[in-house]
Amino acid sequence: MIAAEQEFSRLELNLDHCRDNYRYFRDKLRPETKLLVLVKANAYGHGAVEFAAMMRDAGADYLAVAYPVEGIELRKGGIMTPILVLTTGTDFFDEIIDYHLEPGIPNLATLEALCQVLRAKKKKQYPIHLKLDTGMHRLGFMTSEIGALTAYLKGCDLVRVTSIYSHLAAAEDPLQDDFTLGQIRQFQTNAQRISDSLGYRPMFHILNSAGIERFTQYQFDMVRLGIGIYGVSAVEGVELAPVASFKCKILQIKTLSPEDGTIGYGRRGKIAAEGTTIATIPVGYADGLDRHLGRGNARFLLNGRRVPTIGNICMDMCMLDITGVPAEVGDTVTIFGENPSVCELAGILDTIPYEILTSVPRRIRRVIVKE
Repeated sequence: MIAAEQEFSRLELNLDHCRDNYRYFRDKLRPETKLLVLVKANAYGHGAVEFAAMMRDAGADYLAVAYPVEGIELRKGGIMTPILVLTTGTDFFDEIIDYHLEPGIPNLATLEALCQVLRAKKKKQYPIHLKLDTGMHRLGFMTSEIGALTAYLKGCDLVRVTSIYSHLAAAEDPLQDDFTLGQIRQFQTNAQRISDSLGYRPMFHILNSAGIERFTQYQFDMVRLGIGIYGVSAVEGVELAPVASFKCKILQIKTLSPEDGTIGYGRRGKIAAEGTTIATIPVGYADGLDRHLGRGNARFLLNGRRVPTIGNICMDMCMLDITGVPAEVGDTVTIFGENPSVCELAGILDTIPYEILTSVPRRIRRVIVKE
């Protein structure tokens, strides 16, 4: 294993920033409201086991993943916090049960498939979570399907409904607030209808990160914290601290003159008449550095100065124009963190911060740091 300080590139996870963001959202909630943290997609690119451990230690009541394999990874990594699996499918219930994961159930076919496995394993009162479709129209029980659901659950002792939840489609957009409030009303009506039929009260939850910030009064029994914990706020003027900083070290520095030709694939990097000094760094499109950030479209941080990319981004490397910036081989370059921010890169690419963060592959080691 290569020591962290000797690695060419790394994703640093700032423990203090993570705790600060957690407290920001936790302080918006009633003491009794539970907090679930999303750690799907390798914890939004931050490292699933590492980040889940941070959240467990911070006091998260629940974790959530997209797929069973993600939950299994956490269990094998020693994470024993309750885990909601949002997308179960119908083929992996043996593994879900064996690893004590809690499936989200979006339709009757999935529920029937689960119950068949539970019956074979002689399991009863297994914890499940019911997903309602209130307007996202992705997964979940429609209002017209609630009757069939409650009829199936009546007298069924194989499962116990731990929570009922739905997902807001546009909680971050003030122009969509009427739609969001309509989703919340529909959710509350249908969740209560299910709860009444069960004879006991499961937890209700619908708020995502933007919902926690903008619709705190509808926190119900639990909220689901996703992108917010990683440092991206839905509220203008709120500056959350980025948890992740993507850093690498300079591999080589060259000073080139016009007669040296061009730089990189396709000869897209042009050398200035007075000469150009370039630094090569070990981060490319296989590391999540989108090729559209090349040719000077993005500027990264080197020794307190922002330096532009030059030429095309390669699979494992890219070049920076560091002309006039004092630097040596081994100096650190920040791809994103506080400066530049992940939101800045997302803006250049006309995308969302989620895509930038989740594009950092597992070959980039995650390292937890404290200030």
